[in-house]
Amino acid sequence: MSFERLGVIGGGAWGTALAQVGASSGRNVLLWAREPEVVEAVNGGHENTTFLRGHQLDRAIRATGELSDLDGCDAWLVVTPAQHMRSVLEAAPRCDKPLILCSKGIEERSGSLLHHAAAEACPGAAIAVLSGPTFAHEVAAGLPTAVTLAAEDQSLAERLRDRIALPTFRIYLSNDVAGAEIGGAVKNVLAIACGVVDGKGLGQNARAALIARGFAEMTRFGLAYGARRETLGGLSGLGDLVLTCSSTSSRNFSLGKGIGEGRSPDELMSDRKTVAEGAFTAPVLARLAQEKGIDMPVVAAVDKLLSGGAGVDQVLQELLARPPRPEAN
Repeated sequence: MSFERLGVIGGGAWGTALAQVGASSGRNVLLWAREPEVVEAVNGGHENTTFLRGHQLDRAIRATGELSDLDGCDAWLVVTPAQHMRSVLEAAPRCDKPLILCSKGIEERSGSLLHHAAAEACPGAAIAVLSGPTFAHEVAAGLPTAVTLAAEDQSLAERLRDRIALPTFRIYLSNDVAGAEIGGAVKNVLAIACGVVDGKGLGQNARAALIARGFAEMTRFGLAYGARRETLGGLSGLGDLVLTCSSTSSRNFSLGKGIGEGRSPDELMSDRKTVAEGAFTAPVLARLAQEKGIDMPVVAAVDKLLSGGAGVDQVLQELLARPPRPEAN
């Protein structure tokens, strides 16, 4: 399969940026968006003024509001919010083509990693996962980054890489699908915690320590679910963690920063057009960790904050009062 025609499912900032990557690599791209105003703006003015204002899009990108229009595409990049991915795929008339999952999260109601949910929604479809340190506005502007493309079928991964990669969008291959997904999901929760540290004014030392201890939690969880340590230490794990925990360009970091400044999670999330995936991943991640006996105190703290089970000061006191332990544990 040539993969000359790419479908992008999801007209948010990240889906639009990936459509730009595909068009820049010479592919014909059809972008599906739920919002009619996004379809109109992309087709009429070659810009997603709702989610990615200020970035002129390649004229090879066309938008549609009809999932059935994607039937003629050779592969789909799936960039829906994680909690809606299954329902969108189930609504597609046919989804038997290669799926590149670009969302980051764990399905809340089932506790499934997204590639498992996609396999159930689209039996027989070949599945790959694209993840890494990628702020949408930088990717759309052509600034350089590198990502992981993980698939069990390495020949599929190689063909996809060769059709999408750019000098400024470097793609490294892996067959550790679970590892690539877990890194992207867990880092969103940890980014909320780092935002709280920033909003509370606890300093750069505290944020660096939290990133390191959060990475230890990511590694423990990933290994328990079959991921490889080197994947978690790569672009889709540590690389994405460092980026997302360091900037208000991250929706999850911004959510945490607002909580640290004293605003309520409900208030902050109701103000948003876009989704902070970590807010939905935190409760299921905390539940799965507890069920498997995986020690994830930072994740548990974020879950408490989001659910209203504890305030910032109480959560900080509990974390700082934890007994000392060897760093390797």
